[in-house]
Amino acid sequence: MRLAIVGAGNRGQGLARLFVEAGHTIFLKEVREQRAKAAVEEIAHGLDREISRWALTESEKKLFLGRIHPVHRFEELGGAGVQAVFECTQEDVTHKRQVYRELDAALPAGVYVFANTATISVTELAKETGREESICGVHLPFPRPRRRIAELVRGLRTSGETVDTARRILASAGITAIEVVEYPGYVTARLILPFLNEAMTVVLEGIAAAEDVDDAMRLTYDMALGPLELADRLGLDRVQLGLDHLFRELGDLKFRPCPLLRKLVRAGHLGVQTGRGFFLYDAEGNRLGAAGEAGPGETAGG
Repeated sequence: MRLAIVGAGNRGQGLARLFVEAGHTIFLKEVREQRAKAAVEEIAHGLDREISRWALTESEKKLFLGRIHPVHRFEELGGAGVQAVFECTQEDVTHKRQVYRELDAALPAGVYVFANTATISVTELAKETGREESICGVHLPFPRPRRRIAELVRGLRTSGETVDTARRILASAGITAIEVVEYPGYVTARLILPFLNEAMTVVLEGIAAAEDVDDAMRLTYDMALGPLELADRLGLDRVQLGLDHLFRELGDLKFRPCPLLRKLVRAGHLGVQTGRGFFLYDAEGNRLGAAGEAGPGETAGG
């Protein structure tokens, strides 16, 4: 299939890679041509790492990259013959509304649009278009090869055909889809965000250092990543944004962002994307060590 991905951040790039490996042709949209091309280069760099681990061949890399086409105008998607669009832009309702208005104007009738959001109402976004029945939520919490899960969310007027199409496209890339009710946080964000928040509070209160908190949870509960490294990899700004939204929508104190999280975000220590969060990271995203201790009144970045 010919698919489009709007938003070439971590999730957009991860999804693009899964889909090209499944044989789909991808049009990767960013706001500027340079950013769209840079996203493809980042995907290529990730494929090079796979080659270095003997998990991929040069010919496979060439084949995959040949299926990705960077674009920077919505009109290009309208003329590309895409059958479905996966919207993976920033989790900001004002920004997303504008994206949906522009998509609706550019795309022919019959093209499905799938919203990758954990906190924003799919019904609210669909109202910006004249194709409400062709829009549903497809929340991909962390699209990586070993975490192939998506939450399908019906808006008020989403058709069964739209949901079935989304499920079929995801299945082609080995992504398991679960259907959830349109409600703040769905399943994954609703459960993981307060968990991450509480881990940060343990560090803030001086109960244990960040590294020890992560070791305790990984080794006790057989987790691939500890909660603080996971937060770093998700992006501390995104974690704060999600918590803020759930706190506003639900009013439960467990969703109020930890003060330590706010301090790190204000300092620009956003995790892997900036090389510093609760831990330090190299340019490849490999964890180097603890960024610093953080007790009451201190920041975990020094």
